[in-house]
Amino acid sequence: MLYDTLLVVAVLVVATLPFLPFLHGRVLVPAEVGGLAYLYWIWEVVVIAAFFGYFWTHRGQTVGMLAWRLRLQRPDGSSVTWGDSLLRLGIVAALLAPFGLGDWFIWHHWSPTARKIAMYASLAPLALSYAWIWIDRERLAWHDRWSSTRVVVLPKRAKGAR
Repeated sequence: MLYDTLLVVAVLVVATLPFLPFLHGRVLVPAEVGGLAYLYWIWEVVVIAAFFGYFWTHRGQTVGMLAWRLRLQRPDGSSVTWGDSLLRLGIVAALLAPFGLGDWFIWHHWSPTARKIAMYASLAPLALSYAWIWIDRERLAWHDRWSSTRVVVLPKRAKGAR
């Protein structure tokens, strides 16, 4: 996830370029920039969905998954569809919703300590989804089970094989 996060951040930096001429040195904060900040937020979601959707539907692997020999597939071993990838991303987004909504609309008025506690606590649904892997008989996270996808570990290549 760390590898993919770094790559997604780099892609989002490039995806920000079309918005720069409209900011005039301001930061994209909803209260200060108005509707442009919301449009930018939607644009970020589309870019992230396109990033993961492209890699998952074409190879079943993002760059980070490739490094760790992981592949996303359907239960029968076939490649995921755009619908599968969007459903999976939607479930992860729903699990992350308390984090994003709280940060944008609620916690910015709280004390720094209360904000940190709330932010970490809001990540609990996603953390529980991954922790569920240890309990689940098929070792599936919630977003795997609910989207009918599986992350599998690919075998190591034989030495000298291309």
